[in-house]
Amino acid sequence: MDLFAQSARKRHVGQPLAERMRPRSLDELVGQAHLVGPGRILSNLGPGRAIPSLVLWGPPGSGKTTLARLLGETLRADLIALSAVEAGVKDVREAIAKASDRRDQFGARTLLFIDEIHRFSKTQQDALLPHVEAGTVTLIGATTENPSFGVVAALLSRCRVVRLEPLSETELANLARRAIADTERGLATLAVTIDDEVLAQLVAAAAGDARRMYSVLEVAADLARRAAGEGSDVHRPAAPITAEHLAEAAQGKTLLYDKAGDEHYGVVSVFIKSMRGSDPDAAVYWMTRMLEAGEDPRFVLRRMVIFASEDIGNADPQALVVAVSALQAFELMGLPEGVLPLTQAVTYLALAPKSNTALTAYAAARKLVKEKGALPVPARYRPGSTALDRSMGHGSGYKYPHDFEGHYVPEDYLPDALVGERIYEPTESGFERELKERLAAIDAKKSAPKKPKP
Repeated sequence: MDLFAQSARKRHVGQPLAERMRPRSLDELVGQAHLVGPGRILSNLGPGRAIPSLVLWGPPGSGKTTLARLLGETLRADLIALSAVEAGVKDVREAIAKASDRRDQFGARTLLFIDEIHRFSKTQQDALLPHVEAGTVTLIGATTENPSFGVVAALLSRCRVVRLEPLSETELANLARRAIADTERGLATLAVTIDDEVLAQLVAAAAGDARRMYSVLEVAADLARRAAGEGSDVHRPAAPITAEHLAEAAQGKTLLYDKAGDEHYGVVSVFIKSMRGSDPDAAVYWMTRMLEAGEDPRFVLRRMVIFASEDIGNADPQALVVAVSALQAFELMGLPEGVLPLTQAVTYLALAPKSNTALTAYAAARKLVKEKGALPVPARYRPGSTALDRSMGHGSGYKYPHDFEGHYVPEDYLPDALVGERIYEPTESGFERELKERLAAIDAKKSAPKKPKP
C-alpha cells in the first residue's frame, strides 16, 4: 500500500462514507444536469464569476449542501455555512459582519449558505433582505420544503429558485460502484463486491437519496467484510455484499413523507388526483405510501369523505355512504385490519362515476348570496302560525305539493328577484343522468301553459 493512500486514509478517519465521497468539483457532481450541464445556469463557472442568490429546493440527499460547497470552491468565494436549526440572530450578524469586512478590505465575495432556510423565522429572513439586496452576501438557501410556503416573499423575489431532482437509479448505482472501487476515499480496501441484483436492492432502498445509499452501503460492506474474514491487508478474501447484509444495514426503508412538509402535500395531492382520474391502482399505491409512512388513517379517511361529495356527489350517492362506512369501520377495527375498509373504499371511489356539481352548485349559490345580499323570503313561504303572521299574508297562497297529482305543483321557491336562476346543473354522469331527466320534466311542467279554471 503506497504512502499516499495511507495518508489519504488517515485524513478520512472517522468520516462517514457519504462525507468522504462528496464531489471535489462540479465535474465530479453526479446528476442535476439541468443546472450544471452545458448552457445551464450553473455551468461554465470560474473564479470571480457572479451568480445570483439561490434557493436550492430538493429532497434529502439530492446534493444541496454539496452543490453549495462546490460553488464556493469554483468561484473562489468565501463560504459561510449556517444551519437554520442551530443558528440564531447573533450567528447571522457575525456572518454578515465578516462578509462586509472581506468585501470592504479585499473586494472579496462571500456566499452565505443557510441549510433548512425555511426554518428561519420571518424576522430572521427579513433581517437578511437588506444584505442580499446590497450584495454584501450572495445567499444560497437550501430547503426540502416548497419555498413558496417557507421563504418570505420579499426574500424569495430576490433569489433564483432552482429545483434539485432525486438521483436516478442509474446515477445511484454508478455512485455505489465508484465508492466500492475508490481506494483513496471509498471502500476498495475492504475488498467488497456487489452483484447487480443486490445493487438494485440498495438503489431501491435509497429512493433517490445519495446520503442514505452511502450510509446503507457502508454498514453492509462492514458486515460483508466481517463475514468473509479479515485476512491480510494485501491478500484479503473477496467479501460479497449479500441481500441479508443489505437488509440488516437498511433496518427497514424510511419513506420520504413529512406530515407537515412539501412531500406530504405532494402525496396527498396525487392521491386525490388518482381517485379523480379513476385510477384505482395509483390511488391504492399513494394511500399505502401515506399509511406506511405513519400518516393517521383518519386523515386519509377524511379526504375520502370529502372526495365522495366533491368529486362524485350525486353521480353515485352511494359513494358518500361507502366513505363514511369506511371511517366507521376503521374506528371499530383499528390497525392493521382497518386498512381493508380503506382499500375497499378507495377502489370504489376511484371507479365511481364522477361529478363535481356539489362544488359548483354551492359556488353558484354563494355567488348569488354575495352579489344580491339577504333577499327576503316570499310571504307565501313564511310560516303563518300566528294571527299576526296571517294578517301580514304569511303562508297565504302556499300550495302543499302532496295535495296535487304526483306530489308536485309548479312553484318557484327562490326569492322573487332570483326566479329563473339555475344553480344546480346535473351532468350526464352516473345517477345524475336520471336526476337531469327528472329536472327536465319538472322544468317542462313549470313552463307548460296553465289550464283555465272551469
